[in-house]
Amino acid sequence: MALDELKSAIPDYAKDLKLNLGSVIGNSDLPQQQLWGTVLSCAIATRSPIVLRELEPQAKENLSPEAYTAAKAAAAIMAMNNVYYRTRHLLSDPEYGNLRAGLRMNVIGNPGVEKVDFELWSLAVSAINGCGMCLDSHEQVLRKAGVSREVIQEAFKIASVLQAVGATLDAEAVLNG
Repeated sequence: MALDELKSAIPDYAKDLKLNLGSVIGNSDLPQQQLWGTVLSCAIATRSPIVLRELEPQAKENLSPEAYTAAKAAAAIMAMNNVYYRTRHLLSDPEYGNLRAGLRMNVIGNPGVEKVDFELWSLAVSAINGCGMCLDSHEQVLRKAGVSREVIQEAFKIASVLQAVGATLDAEAVLNG
């Protein structure tokens, strides 16, 4: 199983990450599609070849073809949106907020899966990419759809653990070259 292989690759000094990885994926209360869509979209967002290589096959096994594609689409569109909206927010000139983005984002309106699932994956990717505007926007959509704070927290816990595992394993790969 890829999750076990990923956990076994985590060095002893990062034991907490190993335990958290097992917890956020292995003991999640999220439905399978939400869980594995979050895992796949976040694995892509970490930019860690090790994390993506180990978790993608299991995600593909647990997702329908439509959900698999939608999770990848969430990672792709949020890679663009997070840079755009984070930059717009960080610039001190508020007039950028009045300009039309002019970027295509059709997949958000028609992701091919339940809108709530896509929003959850988009929120998790936004956590990795550090875009406060996108986090707020997706969290509000999810809350209006009746999604609990606990479910939303579960998604960004997965994001935080996968990001940390990716950073740790990628650093180890370089250091042990």
